[in-house]
Amino acid sequence: MNSSVKYWLREIGIILAASLGIFFLLQMAFIKAEVIGESMEPNLYKGQQIMINKMAYKFSEPDRGDIIIFTPPSQIGATSDYIKRVIGLPGERVSVIDGVVHITKAGGHSFTLDEPYTAELAMFDYQGSIIPEGHYFVMGDNRNNSSDSRGGWTVPLKNITGKAWFTYWPFSEFGGVPHYSLPE
Repeated sequence: MNSSVKYWLREIGIILAASLGIFFLLQMAFIKAEVIGESMEPNLYKGQQIMINKMAYKFSEPDRGDIIIFTPPSQIGATSDYIKRVIGLPGERVSVIDGVVHITKAGGHSFTLDEPYTAELAMFDYQGSIIPEGHYFVMGDNRNNSSDSRGGWTVPLKNITGKAWFTYWPFSEFGGVPHYSLPE
């Protein structure tokens, strides 16, 4: 075999090996998901395709305002993963009074949540209990059409698949998923 053929075979082998390596790394770090239902409107819509960063919470914990994908607790009988926004953190109490979300931190400090991402206020009040350690209180952005933690359940960290990263379909919606850093 002449040297130029050997050279090209080697180059093609390197490119194939690198491509396979990148493919497997991406499979470990990211997954695709489709938004099902209207619970995250007006920010995410039914049928949108999004990428989920599975590594986001390997070295840190979810922040208030993050949009996460998770396996719902078994007591609610869901058959597919949910996508919701993190509202309450471990040790806090979340209440909804006259459509406004109130957070009471472990030390007793309370504040109302400024939520620029919701289209309308929740119609029903909710008096919460303290969120267990290692669990998160989540709500859909479409407060009046969402099955979420107001049903009496929280999401354990171990059930969280990852953080919604960006929308890739439809292409007209291509871009980052709207997370918010919510001040206290």
